[in-house]
Amino acid sequence: MGELIPLHGDAQESWQEQLKGAIRTPEALASALHLSPEDLPYSSAADREFPLLVPRAFAARITPGDPQDPLLHQVLATPAEDHVDPAFSKDPVGEVAQYAGAPGVLQKYRGRALLVVTGQCAVNCRYCFRRHYPYAENAVSSTQRLADIDALLADPKLGELILSGGDPLLLSDKQLRAISERIQHLRPDVTLRIHTRLPIVIPDRVTRGLEDALRVCAPQVVVVVHSNHPQEIDGATADAIGRMRDAGATVLNQSVLLTGVNDDPTTLALLSDRLFAAGALPYYLHQLDRVAGAAHFEVPVERSRRILGRLAAMRPGYLVPRLVREETGAASKLEIAPDYSVSPGS
Repeated sequence: MGELIPLHGDAQESWQEQLKGAIRTPEALASALHLSPEDLPYSSAADREFPLLVPRAFAARITPGDPQDPLLHQVLATPAEDHVDPAFSKDPVGEVAQYAGAPGVLQKYRGRALLVVTGQCAVNCRYCFRRHYPYAENAVSSTQRLADIDALLADPKLGELILSGGDPLLLSDKQLRAISERIQHLRPDVTLRIHTRLPIVIPDRVTRGLEDALRVCAPQVVVVVHSNHPQEIDGATADAIGRMRDAGATVLNQSVLLTGVNDDPTTLALLSDRLFAAGALPYYLHQLDRVAGAAHFEVPVERSRRILGRLAAMRPGYLVPRLVREETGAASKLEIAPDYSVSPGS
């Protein structure tokens, strides 16, 4: 198995250093988890197309010695990704065809504009709906990004500016503060929403500089974190969520319903409990976007409805996320009604 690779680095490492030291090979991941490479089903072809990337802070929450761990399922390229399903495509929600005339600017819904501010992530999730997105063709400089923001803010109908990616928290604190200050100066009525997985996978990303950037737009700032399983919420992630709330942000969580990860109501109930205790409300539970390479994660819609119906019977409404799916050309995300006909214990 070779030299054991530690999951925890120097306690003084910055989040940037932690990202640089992320696990990038299946051999290193197996070693860190006290497994042999033969224990991990792995597809080199899928990995070449969408490389493995796992921060050690996230890998430390994977159960050592367990090749079936739900967090491991989210990050390991497996032979299931090599299966070609014609119902799954490289542009599952039709984003490439919906550019607003400026690279990386998407305006799918009235009153909202989304900026794809980076093509990089801190973790490569195997079900990512943008794993084939043409980031290189839509990259812009910081100067151009601010010019795009100015143009968007000039529209009096704009009510919300959304930063997405990749992961927008891979921008520097200085860049994020410049965006916040632009909004506060030109349109303080516009809400800034940030979609990010970084506070979950590298909690140290929530720096004082980031807190200051959030305060500029508070209380008109929403951070939507992304966690799928209760193992992802530990003391460090809870602290990161708490610090964003203290900076004036409303913190919500979105999850994707994934076979073998969180496709049962008990797991989702525990995730809601841990999020709420940390200061984040469950927001969306996404039906999988049908991206090429992720067919094995899909939960059939009728089963999804039953799972959510059981969850609704187990927890109060504020701990039950909305089950939604994206549909190209729709005016909003489409909500899927839970099936309440099944009792929690059935």
